[in-house]
Amino acid sequence: MSVLWDKNTFPHWSMDHLLTASISASVVFMIPQMIFPYYMIYYGIKNIVRKKRSLVINILEISFVFFVCVMIDRVISNYIALPYLYKSPYLIAPLFEARRLLGSMLYIGFAFGLMFSIKSVRDQLDAKDREKNLIKEKLETELKFLKNQTNPHFLLNTLNNIYALARKKSDDTAEAVMRLSELLRFMLYESNGKLIKLTDEIKVLEDYLELETMRYNKRLTVSFEKDMDSSNYKITPLLLLPFLENAFKHGISETRFESYINITVDAKEHVLNFEIENSKDTCEQQKHVANIGLMNVQRQLELTYSDYKLDVQNENDFFKINLTVNLNSYAEI
Repeated sequence: MSVLWDKNTFPHWSMDHLLTASISASVVFMIPQMIFPYYMIYYGIKNIVRKKRSLVINILEISFVFFVCVMIDRVISNYIALPYLYKSPYLIAPLFEARRLLGSMLYIGFAFGLMFSIKSVRDQLDAKDREKNLIKEKLETELKFLKNQTNPHFLLNTLNNIYALARKKSDDTAEAVMRLSELLRFMLYESNGKLIKLTDEIKVLEDYLELETMRYNKRLTVSFEKDMDSSNYKITPLLLLPFLENAFKHGISETRFESYINITVDAKEHVLNFEIENSKDTCEQQKHVANIGLMNVQRQLELTYSDYKLDVQNENDFFKINLTVNLNSYAEI
C-alpha cells in the first residue's frame, strides 16, 4: 500500500527508487507503530485486567503513550522520511496538522489491532495445546493406574491359588511358584510397552490356566481354541487376562461341582474375537457383580481402542464374555 501511495505522489520516480524509499520509510515508521502495540499487549491491557491501579490512571497512561507514539510518527515523517528518504521537504506539514495527525493515529491503531488479533489467536492455540496436553497426561496417568491396579489384583488371586496348593501339600506347589515367577517376569519386563504380540498375551493366558488347573484338578474342564491368520498382531498388554481372572474368581471358584471354562481366540484380518465362557453354580442366587478387573479392562478399552465391542451374557448357570477389537484402531493417548 505504501508503494501505491508513493507511486501516486511521485509518478516520475522509477520503480526501484520507489521500492527503496518505501521500504526504508516503512522500517523507520515501524518504531512508533510497534511501540504502542507492544505496550498495550504486555502492559496496558494487563494493568487494566489486574486492577493494580485505578482505571482512570490506566486510561491516562495509555492515552499518554499513544500520544507520544503519534508524535514520534509525526517527527519521523517531518524530519527523516520526507526530507531524506523521499527528498521532498515541500511536503512537510506542521506537526499538529489535523489530517496528518489522524493518519498517524490510524496507522498506529491499525498496527495495534493487527498485533492484538495475532496475539489473541496464538494465545488461543497455545491454550488449546495446553489443554490437550493436560488431558493427555490425565488419561495416561489413569491408564497407568488401571494397569498398576490390575497387576496386584492378579498377584493376589495367584498367591491365593498357591496357598491352597500348599495347604493341600500338593506336589504341584513348586511348579506353581515357578510359573508365577515367569508371569511376574513378564509383567515387570515385557508388559511395560504400549503393545505386545498377541501370541505373548495368549501365552500369559495359558500359563495362568496351568496355575489354576493345578488347583482344581479333574473338577475343571478347560477348552482353549486359537485361530489366527498371522502371528504379528499386537495388543495392549494384559488386556485379556482380567477376563480369565474373572471367570475363575466369580465363576469356577464358587462352583461346588464339576466346572468348565471355554476360551476362543480368533484373529483374522486385524480383528480379534475373544470369547470366554465359564460355568456358574445354579444354586447361586446372587447376580454376577462387576469387579475391579472387568471395570478396569472396560476403561482400558475406552482409552486405547476406538473400534471395539464388549458383550456380557450373565445367565443362571454360565457367564459369557465376547470381545471384538479392531487391532488397527489402537490410538496412543
